[in-house]
Amino acid sequence: MAVALPNFPTILSAAGHTRRRPNSKKSNTRKKNLVQKNTVATSSLGFSSKTKDPVWQCVERCGACCKLEKGPTYPSPDEIFDDPSDVQLYKSLIGPDGWCINFEKSTRKCSIYSDRPYFCRVEPDIFETLYGISKKKFNKEACGCCIDAIKYVYGAQSQELDKFNHAIRTTNK
Repeated sequence: MAVALPNFPTILSAAGHTRRRPNSKKSNTRKKNLVQKNTVATSSLGFSSKTKDPVWQCVERCGACCKLEKGPTYPSPDEIFDDPSDVQLYKSLIGPDGWCINFEKSTRKCSIYSDRPYFCRVEPDIFETLYGISKKKFNKEACGCCIDAIKYVYGAQSQELDKFNHAIRTTNK
């Protein structure tokens, strides 16, 4: 049995005319400027045209950063650390499934959170030491790292990503 699709009339502007496309030269320049700006989306503050940059914060019960073996698109411990003891410690934390041995999957919590290694801490000084990221760029880079990890572990359409994006845009820091 065939189902007929609904027939909707063409939508016209309020003046009864079809809408014209904006000047393509201006449109392309605007898109180019948007791409060159911060890659982490910003949220609007009320009705004003000002935007608020995201502020990194850890979202409880996420754990995407605890998936230590993320594959070839992520840097290896040998590429991240200068000190061989850090490389050895990092590798010793990787369980057979690629997750940190201290990550409790049932609760999605770290069992050694308060005593976790320095490289498990997302802090401006550590990002500067490990990755050469200045304190000024910390929030943008930390948010980007978390977004990438969450997408890799849970997917681009996951609740974890939605929760993280909401948290970094509504913080009062």
